[in-house]
Amino acid sequence: MSAEGCHVLLVEDDVDVRETTALLLTRHGFHVGTAVDGVEGERALREGSFDVAVVDVAMPRMDGLTLTRRVREWSDVPILLLTARDLPGDVVSGLDAGADDHVAKPYDGEVLAARVRALARRPARRGVVEEVGDVVVDRGARTVVRGGAPVSLSSTEFRLLELLLDHRGAAIERAEALRRVWGDEQWTDARVVDTNVKRLRGKLGDDVIETVRGFGYRLVDVGGRG
Repeated sequence: MSAEGCHVLLVEDDVDVRETTALLLTRHGFHVGTAVDGVEGERALREGSFDVAVVDVAMPRMDGLTLTRRVREWSDVPILLLTARDLPGDVVSGLDAGADDHVAKPYDGEVLAARVRALARRPARRGVVEEVGDVVVDRGARTVVRGGAPVSLSSTEFRLLELLLDHRGAAIERAEALRRVWGDEQWTDARVVDTNVKRLRGKLGDDVIETVRGFGYRLVDVGGRG
């Protein structure tokens, strides 16, 4: 992927660093979105479509390591951490949290841009094709086909479908789906899960997702894995 087609989310609480880094990446051809802390960053990643996330470690409300661990529960988007120090312990903590790379401040702009380009070129780690009846889901390409015809899903619907696939054959509690797909901060009403399951059934077929009364939902295990 070239920089011109790459969408980067920059999560940085320092306004001067955020603006300078965003301008730098933009000048290198990246499309840059920004967030001021980990809470806003997680929300942006859930709602948007980004190829790489550049995340500062030291932030209020939710630091970069916590954000990385939370994002890894539901996404494989490449994450590059911006660290204040280039010490082995800091590097190990970042990698253990699920980060793909790191750059220590103060950083060289050319090096940062090159690291982001390298992450954008990496193939998706979860390029798995799975089948549920006549529905084919390509996680890497983020596409869904039913009966040979493409199906358009919103990013939220796709994340919910992925969660059900991850627990294929097992029931997922509504509260757990709410936390994993929407996050703790954004929603309090579990009925949003019911609404999106209804939409998925409308697009994929009523028999694909089974209701577990008083608990949640289960993906009916009627197909095979690619």
